[in-house]
Amino acid sequence: MDIVFGAKTDVGLKREHNEDSLCADPHLGLFIVCDGMGGRNAGEVASSLAVEIIQKHMTDAHKADAFPVIGAVNAKLSPQTNRLASAVRLANQVVNGASQSKPGQSGMGTTVVCALFSGPMLSVAHAGDSRMYLVRGGNIHALTADHSLVAEQVRQGILTEEQAEKSVQKNIVTRALGVEDTLQVDLDEIELAKGDVILLCSDGLTKGVTPAEILKVLREAKEPQAACDRLVKMANAAGGEDNTTVIVIVVKKVGTGVWQQLMKRVTS
Repeated sequence: MDIVFGAKTDVGLKREHNEDSLCADPHLGLFIVCDGMGGRNAGEVASSLAVEIIQKHMTDAHKADAFPVIGAVNAKLSPQTNRLASAVRLANQVVNGASQSKPGQSGMGTTVVCALFSGPMLSVAHAGDSRMYLVRGGNIHALTADHSLVAEQVRQGILTEEQAEKSVQKNIVTRALGVEDTLQVDLDEIELAKGDVILLCSDGLTKGVTPAEILKVLREAKEPQAACDRLVKMANAAGGEDNTTVIVIVVKKVGTGVWQQLMKRVTS
């Protein structure tokens, strides 16, 4: 697997501090965006803790063939995707425990969207309204569906997309890491192709920048970091009401990844 990437996080124009956190670890093929929520600085604590735990779990699993898996294994998904789900579930336990043990962090949580690259496959893990997009063949495709009140209402036909954008409830998420003892993690696997572009982002981007505008930037940018810089500028130009975090990954070559190599050792 040969990828190049860029990453950027920005506080925006209206917030006093940044509650987003990210991970870009090309050695593991792991990329994460978390958008924290909670009183005081608890959102920042939740997002940074979640990123730390997920990355550490994946690192430890890469080093040890028989590293324990948290939660049930889905036989329909690859070992890589099940491992990513395990990492997110562990992060949920840790953040939830920290929330219950420290009064100032009570009720804190975070969205999470993770991408794990391994050979020809992309593993996706997601909870909340941070998003992942795939750009392929001149089109942009959403790889995640928001866990939010208005998104659910749109799916049920209660609201139109336009009404959802104007709703005063559009910031209410229906699923987040750390809020409850257990977390239902949405999982998926995508077969990659040369030239694919993957975007992970917090809702600070999608509140003010449309998928069509995102597509234009990703198609025109000469390299991923330039795309990240441009997308953050556009989010701020649209009002900058929230923190904005973006990671852009371009697939240069599809081949055997570190997780496929690990699984060969496990099964041999």
